Formats: sequence, C-alpha cells, structure tokens
Amino acid sequence: MTILFAIGRVAFVLIFIISGAQKLIDMPMAAAQVSAKLVLPEIAIAYTHQLETLTGQTTATLIALIAAMIEIGAALMVAVNIATRTGAALLILFTIAAMYYAQPFWTMTGAERVASLSEALKNLSLIGGLLVFFVLGPWAPLQDRYDEPLARRV
Repeated sequence: MTILFAIGRVAFVLIFIISGAQKLIDMPMAAAQVSAKLVLPEIAIAYTHQLETLTGQTTATLIALIAAMIEIGAALMVAVNIATRTGAALLILFTIAAMYYAQPFWTMTGAERVASLSEALKNLSLIGGLLVFFVLGPWAPLQDRYDEPLARRV
C-alpha cells in the first residue's frame, strides 16, 4: 500500500513538474504567455524597471522563471514527502494565482468561456488534491497503525 501512495504522490504532482520544465525549456514562450496575461499593479511597475536593470531580464521572464522554480521545487517536495505541507501550500497559492490570471472565465463568453471554465475546474480539482496533501503532511499509509500501543492493535 505504501508504494501505491508514493506512486500516487508522484503521479499527482507530475503536472506541475512537467509544466515547470516546459517553462524552463522554452523561456521566451513562457515569458510571452506571462506578459499576455499578467497586469501588474501600479505600485509594482515603479520597481520593475530597477529589477530589469539589475537582472538584465524582462519582468515577464523573471516571473516565468519564478513560476517554474515554484512548480518544480514545490512539486518535488510533495513527491518525495519532504516539507509536504509547505510544498502543497506553495502549489495551492500558485494554482490560485494561475487560475485568476490565466482562466478569467467570468470575463469571457461563448466557447472561450467554456474552455476557460473547464481549465479552471481542473485547477480547482488540483487545489482539492493539494489540500489533502496539506492536511496529511508527512503521513504515510500504515504509519498510524505502528504508532499505536501493541495492546490496541487488532
């Protein structure tokens, strides 16, 4: 049973690992997607020029790079059961932000709205699964059974 739980962990977060890797492999495409969807607040725009000058990268490229690192790093945390709650929380926040910026179905109509709503529901399902990992934390199958006193085992 424990091996199935480990396989399930990896299979569940694989979508984040692959998505993050795709961003790293094709950073210009990822940056273009970010710049097409993300609208920064006025207060942040004042600092983006300084950040771009300091790093030599566009703000969209930096955001895509941070997104890729969060996706891969947090997914690996959940997959290998190290700081699972932290990894799950990071992925929950990331997925909520991605839903807000990438699937604004509430502003769309027609077929575009249906497609965007479908993606948003997929992301909502991912958040549900991540909440389970957040609640379980480092728990593993059969762990509770061995933590009980011998007299209580059946």
